[in-house]
Amino acid sequence: MREPLPADMFDELCPSSLNPIRFGDKWAGLIIRCLENGPRRYSELRVPLSRVTPKVLTQSLRSLERDGLVKRTVYAEATPHVEYELTPLGRSMLEPIATACAWAEEHWDELLEAREANTTALHLHRTA
Repeated sequence: MREPLPADMFDELCPSSLNPIRFGDKWAGLIIRCLENGPRRYSELRVPLSRVTPKVLTQSLRSLERDGLVKRTVYAEATPHVEYELTPLGRSMLEPIATACAWAEEHWDELLEAREANTTALHLHRTA
């Protein structure tokens, strides 16, 4: 039995939420990280990716599959199910994603300050 994905894997205070570097769509990097330790069912991915709507998660998984980063396997057993796993090409994304996450963690305070300043400036501009 595989270890379940933690629900708070990508909580609001996770550096990945501030990472300005995108791999595919907004959620692709997070999905790739969820699949880092092996195949997962859709319902397993929903736990740490609870902020992603089911429709968008499905679209992101399809895009990753189309780009050759994720393999989708359908098991037509007594209880049919589908699993997603990284292809060798998808696994090659793990190192650049880890580097981007480390960068975001290192620059966490600067990223937060920049976003807060931008939000404040937008608010002042709209009320002027």
